[in-house]
Amino acid sequence: MSSCFSSLPVRGSEGLYMVNGPPSFTESAAFRRDSGKNCKAVAFSKDGSLFAWCNGEKVNIVNVTSAELLRSFDLPKAVCLEFSPKNNVLATWQAYTTAKDGAAGVPNLQLHEVKTGKCLKSFIQKKMQNWCPCWADDESICARNMNNEVHFFENNNFNTIANKLHLQKVNDFVLSPGAQPTKVAVYVPGSKGAPSFVRLYQYPNFGGPQSALANKSFFKADKVTMLWNKKATAVLVIASTEVDKTGASYYGEQTLHYIATNGESAVVQLPKNGPIYDVVWNPNSVEFCAVYGFMPAKATVFNLKCDPVFDFGTGPRNAAYYSPHGHILVLAGFGNLRGQMEVWDVKNYKLISKPVASDSTYFAWCPDGEHIVTATCAPRLRVSNGYKIWHYTGSLLHSHEVPSTEEMWQVSWQPCLDGVFPAKAVKYQAVPSELPGAEPKPAQAYRPPALRNKPVTSSKLHEDEPPQNMKPQSGSSDKPLSKTALKNQRKHEAKKAAKQEAKADGNRESTQSPASQGAPRSAVPAVTSGDPEVDKKIKNLKKKLKAIEQLKEQAAAGKQLEKNQLEKIQKETALLQELEDLELGL
Repeated sequence: MSSCFSSLPVRGSEGLYMVNGPPSFTESAAFRRDSGKNCKAVAFSKDGSLFAWCNGEKVNIVNVTSAELLRSFDLPKAVCLEFSPKNNVLATWQAYTTAKDGAAGVPNLQLHEVKTGKCLKSFIQKKMQNWCPCWADDESICARNMNNEVHFFENNNFNTIANKLHLQKVNDFVLSPGAQPTKVAVYVPGSKGAPSFVRLYQYPNFGGPQSALANKSFFKADKVTMLWNKKATAVLVIASTEVDKTGASYYGEQTLHYIATNGESAVVQLPKNGPIYDVVWNPNSVEFCAVYGFMPAKATVFNLKCDPVFDFGTGPRNAAYYSPHGHILVLAGFGNLRGQMEVWDVKNYKLISKPVASDSTYFAWCPDGEHIVTATCAPRLRVSNGYKIWHYTGSLLHSHEVPSTEEMWQVSWQPCLDGVFPAKAVKYQAVPSELPGAEPKPAQAYRPPALRNKPVTSSKLHEDEPPQNMKPQSGSSDKPLSKTALKNQRKHEAKKAAKQEAKADGNRESTQSPASQGAPRSAVPAVTSGDPEVDKKIKNLKKKLKAIEQLKEQAAAGKQLEKNQLEKIQKETALLQELEDLELGL
């Protein structure tokens, strides 16, 4: 198995086998297929040199290049595996069980030394969620959450707790990536009316709130996701509630917060209401992309000031993936969406390709920054299981579907350390492929029999917003407008609109017949119903309709309308109907 081209392990009911990466896509002859139907987990080391799997009998470790079996552990019940960053330790986890008499069960989380095979330490770890200890990239520190406090071990000595981070109730923590000094982001959920908070510390300075590098507190959080950027200078926090009290969203409510290690923090203002589906850092650490808002969702790239840099408009998407070098961004709609992907050149914000990977449940970039795997895996989908390898220019290079009687549970790329694959210039021309890239045409929308022989009129429920660059143009000043300047700008625009309206009214009057022009306006007899109450209603309705007319003209002139103004426009049909009914009753 070559290490210069990433290979792909495939795990399923047909067993476990390894596929050579591009360009051959053949099954690896070096790795012997494990045909057992009980392969529960696989793991690569961070540098891709070691590969481990558990097959329901043993946990095996092989050297990827030579395929030599290095270690084998008798752990038939292991269901989770993970290597430490420098390949010194293999962590394994199996479900925790208590004895029948209620006595405490045996430790179920084991840390094995890869070189000797000896067990360094066993812990009781009841939950599968966050089961694995977290290491700093150089393995000088290892941490795990124990009874609401974070325990730190140094240099893989697990018999001595070197440090503890104790707050009211630490629910979750994340160590920063990269070189020393290691930083820790911790989340403490709010209770009894107190807000939740995320704090950033530098190891080992944990002495009270004053020692924190940064602190951000917020209400509305049942759970959080904390994302460090690669340079460990900032954390993005997605705070979610399980239930949206307004009833607007099935997903609960989400807010996005930015916290930097220099103490700065902000709420990221997302211009469209609705769920936050995905947030990802660019590997360059100075930009991040958020996918958010009720469908069709918006996607926007923000800088470290949390200002929008580029808006991709709206579309059927719920995920974003930066390439390993950060030069390409894929926006995709998987799960309950049709699998449409948009591949963008991030430097120039140009669309490269729009491939479609229907029914995908998984997406991953190859470490070479050129290839992508999409897959349909069980148990999420039990039919049409298989995987596809694409080039980012939209070409489908390889497609494999497992037999209909079998299932595929997992596929992934062999990782590589940064720098193994140099960044290449972005291509726009689709690379050659022997496979047709065309997807089956999506099913046509249902048309009632009466309309089937008539021409199709495109009636969209919503118009998609186009992409737009949010950076200040070079001609304009680079500084954002102050509040006063914005106010004045709006006043100026409103005056301009009023002038144009007056002009249009003048034109309309001049086109009226001379007879009606000659008569003064007040002389036109007003039609009354004889019922002052009804007259009053008619007058109010006409007033509302006139206001709606003005709003529509403002919208046509390109003015951004407020939410309440848009709601007014939507009421126009109902108001017209009401007016008609009142006037007919005259």
